[in-house]
Amino acid sequence: MNKVLTCWIIDDEPLALSLLESYIQDTPGLLLTGKYNNPALAMQDLVNKKVDLIFLDIQMPHINGMELARLVPPDTKIVFITAFKEYALEGYRVNAFDYLLKPVSFDEFLVTCKKAQDWFEAVTKNVPMQKNVPETDAIFVKSDQQIIPIPFKDILYIEGLRDYIKIYTGNRNRPFITLESMKNMEKILPAHLFIRVHRSFIVQKNKIEFLNRNRLMVANREIPIGRTYKQGVFNFIAAK
Repeated sequence: MNKVLTCWIIDDEPLALSLLESYIQDTPGLLLTGKYNNPALAMQDLVNKKVDLIFLDIQMPHINGMELARLVPPDTKIVFITAFKEYALEGYRVNAFDYLLKPVSFDEFLVTCKKAQDWFEAVTKNVPMQKNVPETDAIFVKSDQQIIPIPFKDILYIEGLRDYIKIYTGNRNRPFITLESMKNMEKILPAHLFIRVHRSFIVQKNKIEFLNRNRLMVANREIPIGRTYKQGVFNFIAAK
């Protein structure tokens, strides 16, 4: 890869700053251009400076990483670094590129950086979305009092019911149930893999078995196609 990714570290813990700095220095293709123990200073620099990748702690004084992430330009990718698993789902809601738990091992750090390098390389080459490297290969949900990663490839369809959703997968007899909105799920899930077909259903495109008028079949279940979403579904089927 020709592009060198500029990186910032934002963390109020000196040891965490030093560790991540050493990781960046030991990783080809990364260049550290900013190191902050005060998130307010980082916010000021975001106005005039551009950065590709930010390694961002969540729990910091005065402003937490989630709040700061909402101010970051969309072409800057965020990797959350935290000691608390319960932040994983919220992290993906603000479009985090990845999520690493402290203490971060160098092996885990390298995997995330390789993913970031692949993503930026695809964007630089203007690779179509279908061939692009997805920002994550799983979604994290809170179910049964745990944060659970569900790989995109395993998801058959998602059903919305009032204030919660059911996520049906091909390797589990019962769905994952979590408090979430269909609107937010539609934003989180990659559009080249999933399509919303009804106000209450999102399906994985390559799991659709057949289409019959106003219904389609996924995993032996008939799923209705809503009037609002019919044209989008038909356009997808016609393009296959």
